[in-house]
Amino acid sequence: MSHIRAGAELDPARPAPSPRTRPAGLGPAEVAERVARGQVNDVPVRSSRSLGEIVRANVLTRFNAIIGVLWLIMLCVAPIQDGLFGFVILANTAIGIVQEWRAKQTLDSLAVIGEARPTVRRDGVAVQVATHEIVLDDLIEIGPGDKAVVDGVCAEADGLEIDESLLTGEADPVVKRPGDQVMSGSFVVAGSGAFQATRVGREAYAAQLAEEASRFTLVHSELRGGISTILKYVTWMMVPAAAGLVVTQLVVKNNDLKDAVARTVGGIVPMVPEGLVLLTSVAFAIGVIRLGRRQCLVQELPAIEGLARVDTVCLDKTGTLTEGGMDVTELRPLNGADETYLRKVLGALGESDPRPNASLQAIIDAFPDSEEWRCVESLPFSSARKYSGAAFSEGDGETSTWLLGAPDVLLAPDDPALAETGRLNERGLRVLLLARAHRDLDDPEPARGARATALVVLEQRLRPDASDTLRYFAEQNVRAKVLSGDNAVSVGAVAAKLGLEGKAVDARRLPADLPAMAEALDTGTVFGRVTPQQKRDMVDALQSRGRTVAMTGDGVNDVLALKSADIGVAMGSGSEATRAVAQIVLLDNSFASLPSVVAEGRRVIGNITRVATLFLVKTVYSVLLAVLVVCARVEYPFLPRHLTLLSTLTIGVPAFFLALAPNTERARPHFVRRVMRYAVPGGVVAAAATFLTYLLARHHYSGPGALDAETSAATLTLFLVSMWVLAIIARPYTWWRVTLVASMGVAFLLVLAVPALQDFFALKLVGVTMPWAAVGVAAVASGALEYLWRWVGRRFPV
Repeated sequence: MSHIRAGAELDPARPAPSPRTRPAGLGPAEVAERVARGQVNDVPVRSSRSLGEIVRANVLTRFNAIIGVLWLIMLCVAPIQDGLFGFVILANTAIGIVQEWRAKQTLDSLAVIGEARPTVRRDGVAVQVATHEIVLDDLIEIGPGDKAVVDGVCAEADGLEIDESLLTGEADPVVKRPGDQVMSGSFVVAGSGAFQATRVGREAYAAQLAEEASRFTLVHSELRGGISTILKYVTWMMVPAAAGLVVTQLVVKNNDLKDAVARTVGGIVPMVPEGLVLLTSVAFAIGVIRLGRRQCLVQELPAIEGLARVDTVCLDKTGTLTEGGMDVTELRPLNGADETYLRKVLGALGESDPRPNASLQAIIDAFPDSEEWRCVESLPFSSARKYSGAAFSEGDGETSTWLLGAPDVLLAPDDPALAETGRLNERGLRVLLLARAHRDLDDPEPARGARATALVVLEQRLRPDASDTLRYFAEQNVRAKVLSGDNAVSVGAVAAKLGLEGKAVDARRLPADLPAMAEALDTGTVFGRVTPQQKRDMVDALQSRGRTVAMTGDGVNDVLALKSADIGVAMGSGSEATRAVAQIVLLDNSFASLPSVVAEGRRVIGNITRVATLFLVKTVYSVLLAVLVVCARVEYPFLPRHLTLLSTLTIGVPAFFLALAPNTERARPHFVRRVMRYAVPGGVVAAAATFLTYLLARHHYSGPGALDAETSAATLTLFLVSMWVLAIIARPYTWWRVTLVASMGVAFLLVLAVPALQDFFALKLVGVTMPWAAVGVAAVASGALEYLWRWVGRRFPV
């Protein structure tokens, strides 16, 4: 811990300009000149990729390339209805582009709302500008919680301490004095000052970090990773199956070339789960839009999924459970101190800090400054120190040094004032100690020997929505841990008022090694006197136990923990550093928004798991049908138009509605296993039933038109089995789910009943025996499917 004089300009070894001669910054002409030369901070937008990148990502995919080539072939050799699958792909791709573009616009507009506006001194006047308006040589003022957005050289330092841990990994704050380097990406933890920009735009270190930390580098997503794994295996299955199909249809059967090509393509196209990636992207994009309407900025798309998987949420008290503001309720003099004099001291202390925190702001509001007192030296508040200080020249010529901070840090353990502090803390009140110091502020231990003179009692304003949010997490079996720099008893009392019961622990007594710390975290709920480094260690300890951890916070003392957590959630009014490292920013500062994010994540995860099963059942039965056709050396039973119709009615349209439907079931891990344990038996049953009907039809029909009749019977069986798969996936039933499934069945009946549609899709049931046999095979297969899926659920739980 570094203890320094905040007024570095008073150090004779390093003189600095006095306030009257401080640098005025650039003038309008100098700013215009640098803008003309392009010396501006034109960093890339972090929140999303460009329209061109969105189009490329949606169009230039492996499966679009496969489908595109097959589509061009079909347009050359077959009627337009056999090329319908290509138009479906075009429509799907367009939907994906439009939805992601809408999500980009939502993200960009919210990012502007939540964007930090650094304070720049120009022509002697401090003004707030957008980050991209900073120019080379600008003089940028910084204080607690501010992030350095460009590289520069320190010009002024008033107790300036900067945390460079996100850049260097070094946890201890670095004291900055005039002439020292300031790196972009670091943030202020104590004091204030100004630095002159020496590198801006893409030359600044922060710009390189921004490229790496952009939204599309993406936090870990089990959905995306699982789908990538599935697609990899699908590709491996497709290649040999498609090759065997090509040989069988073109060589073995020696068919008419155009018909053979059409049936070959008809066998390959359904192997591609082309809509799965699209629907995942659309589900994420719509989630971003929905949360954006709630003033919730999701800086990384899979953060929606991540928060839904969280089982432990770590909360900072100030700004999360309590509102930022406080009120002084009482001043209790100690050791015979004069209250009138103490009010002057507190007023002067408030005036000594140009960037007061919430506690000091409450003191400023309660105790007006005495103009007779002059601050000659100051020690800014630091969350690692737990106190601040100042030395004054009083109006009568006397000098005095004062400290203001945590009583249990400033006082000896046996001091009688601590007993009174404990009683106040048990009521949920926050207590600061005002102590007169007998050592200089630049002493390594300025608090040693300090004499207690007063207790300042503050009341914190509880967030009205915090209680309901904590209750929601409890109902969802998400464990809440409060990590605060305040007194543990006081924090525990506040948590109890909000309905969060549990053991309150002083973090200074926690073991340092992670396994022992994790054990202590399991038994405690509220932790006080937590240092910023400890917060990060506590998050790491929870993760070492296999916990998925979310961290919420708004102050610079939360940055390290936010960065380490699986999901970091920052308040919009919090420091710029916290907003920069968090995946989710609550722009309206409402803790009550978190259940909405969790619900949105559960909707995405649950629904994508449902529709992924639909798509992969189709892939499995398509590959197996191709293998069976190759082994039996018969014509492939379907043309592309048949499978386009089946895919649209049993997968495409239902999947779109199911992917966007409400879903509140808890997110569960092992996405690939959960999907494949149902997709494989579903695909095997569908393929076996369809091929059995096809073989029966080949024995039943003969003569001209027999192949079309065989195809129609096989199509009927495959449709009925696929509809049963859809009916299982759609559970639990609601009125709209029943309507959705029924309407798909009605649409297929229309195709069978309307002559024009019969001709268009080449579907016509011939006779009575075979169609009813097809229905019978489908009924048996559906029963087998129902039994198999229940057995798999019991035999292979995840």
